[in-house]
Amino acid sequence: MSSSKTTEPADRHWPETYAKDEQRLQREFLAFLRLTAVHKVAGLSRELAAAAPIPTSPAITAMRVLKHLTAVERYWMSIVGGGADLPELWGADAEASWKFTADETPESVIADYRAEWALSEQALAGRGPDDTSAGQPDKTIRWIRTHLIQETGRHVGHLDFLRELADGEVGE
Repeated sequence: MSSSKTTEPADRHWPETYAKDEQRLQREFLAFLRLTAVHKVAGLSRELAAAAPIPTSPAITAMRVLKHLTAVERYWMSIVGGGADLPELWGADAEASWKFTADETPESVIADYRAEWALSEQALAGRGPDDTSAGQPDKTIRWIRTHLIQETGRHVGHLDFLRELADGEVGE
């Protein structure tokens, strides 16, 4: 297994370094992290994307991490933040977001995750950082976006290791 530097997706770039618009900066960092997560799963075979290479964490696979990020995105951005009338992707069991079916592939999981981004942006359209969330009035839109950035960033770290263990590919 050899290591190689990954090529960057064409639409992925670091956020503006001298940003003055907080919401824009948050959206750009979230977009960067979302695309990085997708990049870490893209190109893996189903076998490699479904593999659990860490013996002490048998539920952690690249596909499961991406499915979990999709559920987290739906819950925090669309349901809590925007008050969208959408079903939670983990239903009554938060662990359900870590499971996948036999017919799911890395490509289908990536497509579902990408589709969720549009729903998230729709749900928060026109809302400012100081606006309270529709689903939890004790949380602001600023808090929700920041929480999603930290959650996505944490799981991108997991995907870094999973990708390297899967095929040796490293890089941001």
